[in-house]
Amino acid sequence: MTIFEKKYMDFFELGYFGLFLASFLASTVIPFSSEALLGTMIYYKYDAFLCISVATFGNTLGSITSYWLGYLGKWSILEKYVGIKREKIEKFHAKIEKRGSIIALFTWLPIVGDLISVALGFLRVNFKSVLLFTFIGKLLRYIVTVYITNLFI
Repeated sequence: MTIFEKKYMDFFELGYFGLFLASFLASTVIPFSSEALLGTMIYYKYDAFLCISVATFGNTLGSITSYWLGYLGKWSILEKYVGIKREKIEKFHAKIEKRGSIIALFTWLPIVGDLISVALGFLRVNFKSVLLFTFIGKLLRYIVTVYITNLFI
């Protein structure tokens, strides 16, 4: 048993549901690696298509949860507790509006992806577009993860 398996054994033992939970948690502010669990499941011959589907759904749902948390945010709280001035946020919002919700493709990135999701919600970027691009980005991430895993097993 590898060090990874010891650390993530509870999720691994839950099978696809464990992968869903791990993927959901990985796309929130909780530090977690869904790719490592996915790779282990592929190594142990779980169905690749089903693994990709479950991980994509869980990770997308986690990002959308972060989006809605951002959507519930208030300017006054952000300025008071985070120390970011409204002018800076409005400049950032103008940049996002130029590029549209396609920025949601990058919600798969470690650390900043979570912040992107929250920011898109806070800035009230179109939900349907954010959902679509978030899903595409997450799907591509897991397809690449399975492909790379298959290269080494």
